[in-house]
Amino acid sequence: MAAESPSPESPIWDRPDVFPKAPDGFGWADAKNHRTPCDSISSLADAIRNDPSGTIEFVWTPEHPHLVVPETVDALSDAVLEARTRWTRKDLLESSAKLRWFSILLSGWSLYLVWNALQHITKIADKSGVSLPLSDRLRPAISHTLGSTSLGIALLLFLIFGLIPWYSARKRVLALKNWNQGGRLALLPVLRFEVWLESQRAPITRAILVLITLVGLAQIPHGETSVLSAGLVKLAYFQGEWWRLLTAPFLHGNLIHFLMNAAALAYLGKRVEALARWPHVALVFIFAACVGGEASARLLATNSVGASGGLMGWLGFLLVFETLHTRLVPRTARRRLIAGILTTALIGLLGYQFIDNAAHAGGLLAGMAYAAIVFPKSASPARPKTNLTDRIAGSLALAVLASSAILAIWKISGR
Repeated sequence: MAAESPSPESPIWDRPDVFPKAPDGFGWADAKNHRTPCDSISSLADAIRNDPSGTIEFVWTPEHPHLVVPETVDALSDAVLEARTRWTRKDLLESSAKLRWFSILLSGWSLYLVWNALQHITKIADKSGVSLPLSDRLRPAISHTLGSTSLGIALLLFLIFGLIPWYSARKRVLALKNWNQGGRLALLPVLRFEVWLESQRAPITRAILVLITLVGLAQIPHGETSVLSAGLVKLAYFQGEWWRLLTAPFLHGNLIHFLMNAAALAYLGKRVEALARWPHVALVFIFAACVGGEASARLLATNSVGASGGLMGWLGFLLVFETLHTRLVPRTARRRLIAGILTTALIGLLGYQFIDNAAHAGGLLAGMAYAAIVFPKSASPARPKTNLTDRIAGSLALAVLASSAILAIWKISGR
């Protein structure tokens, strides 16, 4: 693994010329670099204040030869604060309303499950000629409900679509309270990093996403039989069908499972590709998916599908890689990786009956080990370079992934 020699330069996302060159005067641009000129700094500030949905991604002024995020310009601080306050409060109101609805639905569903279990216990007792007091019927009904898969799914949906969005919105609102006491300057590195990351091309990540989508489409007409055909069926795997370790990561149990993994894949893959370079996207994914699959096969009896092992491998890889390259990524951005791991662990705890925590843990540890072994600690802000060995290994890994996706489709179709 070759790396650029240490230098005092800034990381790429923090360089003045990382964003496109700006025209003369004042103006703003959206994420697609569609530009709108303004006649003064005050009209630019008004545009920011009146931006209803955060369309303005960049601004330019005579003092900045390149586009910058609005938080960079001191004269726009009050306008940006006003706009951000409006967005975050709106987001908090909407997420609070969703949290209330999900709380009502969760409570209602829990009561229904308890009532249903209570009715079942009562019928059994009546048929047996046994008269049980309410307390003796209620305890097993509650115990059965707490261990039910349907309640676990409801809790999982409450967490993902209710509690986490509300908590994130609340954190953003609270963060704005320190805007004029250094909060804006503290936020600036993370904003620049995230905007830079969003602008990066990630063809290998996109290729893996396309492969997973194609396999997902092939699953639609075959339903549950697709899991038996190409998923990680443990008995078949131990009887010699080793290829299931490679095909299972491309399959998913349902649409929500696919969409959640696709969103994580798009973000984590791009981050790996932008920071550690493209060969390691495929290498880490296939290594972590196989280790996670093996852990699942050894520790979990039920059949498994999903890209979670490879995704957790990317997450573990990034956590170690960015810790070894402390000047490459803002510290706050690295903390978000830890938050991602904790959130995944909480989701796994709530959904332990239908979530493959063994694959998650195995993939996470595999990605961490890969980063620790392959990448040395570096004080340089520069991204590591790739050498010929990296490119050959990455190409082979990508070929294996493509072949595995094709094999999955072939097996699903009954060939």
